[in-house]
Amino acid sequence: MVIVPPWGIRERAFEFSCDVVRYCFKLGANPACRTVATQLLRAATSVGANTEEAKAAYSRREFALKNSHALKEARETQFWLRLIVRCGLADEERETERLRAEAGELVGILTATVRSARRPGQPSP
Repeated sequence: MVIVPPWGIRERAFEFSCDVVRYCFKLGANPACRTVATQLLRAATSVGANTEEAKAAYSRREFALKNSHALKEARETQFWLRLIVRCGLADEERETERLRAEAGELVGILTATVRSARRPGQPSP
């Protein structure tokens, strides 16, 4: 059974954040992995928080800025997941790879969103 991610970026980032919270709960059970789990948790949940803030932006410039923050956090999330894979910190390789793939998709969506929002002459969000 294939699960289709939600279409809206805010809902998709929220679901991603929830998945990472559950993942970090398991990862953080190992004392040696707690710091990495905390960093991953902060970055991934910040993606969702910043996309939510972007929805309430009062200008196109602020919209682009909030989404830029979300993009940076998504890239940081990719880093932490890559580190987890390289160092063999997680038992759940399949889940780690799924999260890496979703983080990559979010980076792509947010990159396009920021580029579009920064383009002159575009309507406000």
